[in-house]
Amino acid sequence: MNYEISEDYKTFQKELDAIVINFASKGRPFGNQDRNTLKLFELNGETVNVKSFRVPNIVNQIAYRFFRKSKAQRSFEYAHRIINLGIGTPKPIAYYEFKTPFAFKKSYYISEQLDCDCTYRELKNPEYPDREAILRAFTRFTYKLHECQVYFLDHSPGNTLIKKTGDTYAFFLVDLNRMEFKALDFKTRIKNFAKLATEDDMIKIMSDEYAKCISRDFKEVYALMSGYTKEFQERYQRRRRLKKKIKFWKK
Repeated sequence: MNYEISEDYKTFQKELDAIVINFASKGRPFGNQDRNTLKLFELNGETVNVKSFRVPNIVNQIAYRFFRKSKAQRSFEYAHRIINLGIGTPKPIAYYEFKTPFAFKKSYYISEQLDCDCTYRELKNPEYPDREAILRAFTRFTYKLHECQVYFLDHSPGNTLIKKTGDTYAFFLVDLNRMEFKALDFKTRIKNFAKLATEDDMIKIMSDEYAKCISRDFKEVYALMSGYTKEFQERYQRRRRLKKKIKFWKK
């Protein structure tokens, strides 16, 4: 077992060890369980979120064992890195990995459980309260990511938690294991919005706000953002059709 614990939680190592060891039999299931398993546990009066990554395929078992950092380790390290940049994410607590001499097996990422008012996904409802103001604030948040040279590859509807504090909104990234840290050109910045919305009014609002942030023409930003969104949706639908065919033949 390999692990790393954040400084503020090192006194709780035994409790964290027990959470991971007893993950299968204890804890409260939370959220979407399709790809990985999420559970909530209590730690010294605090609710923590534990994400269990599924065992990778045989090729990645070797890659993660010898050549690449695991998803759990990347999540932990990226969380600390973006917090230092002033970007919101649930507080990182620890990560754990289980390996054999020749293969990588299970890994876990532990963070604070952050209660939120909504995610970006709820904003697809045109009647959602204060929708345009949230979308514009979210766009400014994305601009901040880009200015901090953070390229969040999983910038999708379920991966930003939104909390309202007074009259302002705060944004917190989750599912952090796919990030790059580099200077972003204009087209890459706009392409980063492609997974977020299919609704044209949302794209127009985000295009308008981002154009103001970056001092570019709205029409230029909107044309790129809507074009990248269409390209992504076409690829996504092709993959879905292919998966359905594969599942049909497997039956």
